[in-house]
Amino acid sequence: MKLSYLLGVSFFTSLVSCSSQKGKDGWRLVWEDEFEGTAFDTATWSKIPRWYPEWAQHMSDNEACYEMRNGNLVLKGIMNPDRTKDTLAYITGGLYTKYKRAFYGGRIEVKAKLEGCTGAWPAIWLKPFEEEKYVWPTGGEIDIMERLNYDSIAYQTVHSVYTQHLGILDNPKRGTTASINPDDYNVYAVEMYPDSVVFFINDKHTLTYPRIETDKEGQFPFDRPYYLLIDMQLGGNWVGKVDTLDLPVEMQIDWVRYYQKEK
Repeated sequence: MKLSYLLGVSFFTSLVSCSSQKGKDGWRLVWEDEFEGTAFDTATWSKIPRWYPEWAQHMSDNEACYEMRNGNLVLKGIMNPDRTKDTLAYITGGLYTKYKRAFYGGRIEVKAKLEGCTGAWPAIWLKPFEEEKYVWPTGGEIDIMERLNYDSIAYQTVHSVYTQHLGILDNPKRGTTASINPDDYNVYAVEMYPDSVVFFINDKHTLTYPRIETDKEGQFPFDRPYYLLIDMQLGGNWVGKVDTLDLPVEMQIDWVRYYQKEK
């Protein structure tokens, strides 16, 4: 793994504190966040700013969109409580590890409970840590979980030049859906290898996206460091319009864990 130069001191302290506490067969826990405090860890997480992509157009730093409750990070989609400062009708909360913590290879798990809402689009996903070097989607995007509205399924997908610009979606298959318990916590996971990206929900394998031999551009850009995003998105062409009578809506994050393969 080429992770240490990106994670710095926080990586090494987490390695000491976590590796002996929890584990999975063949994996070593090297970092986790259980959200037990009264505020999220700003050494790892930042609030996602509002910007032009559809998914980020309602992001807000308003404290009403964020809560630490009963050992959970709670990200909310709410009616805007003060439209004199922000004219949007509704706003959302989201965190990312951009510029702070990178994940290169290994296994990421996120235990989350997702409330339903017409127009809800919660997501757990990965973008290139050195994002400025790569015009989307040249550096790849890994969607560990997306859920729409009140669905009892979640979407897991990869994006690249090969899938987006060339439109090659089934050679190999670039995404899948799998059942979730819509009223309870589920564990969403991805394993990242030099030659494949492997998805799971509740420890059940759902999809493997492999590197293949091809002369087409950008088929497997995923062997690189990524940062993690967790956000409560609302509205968009894919999910549809928001029914504001359904608000507020929450995603509750119990924990995030990162493992590396035991040597």
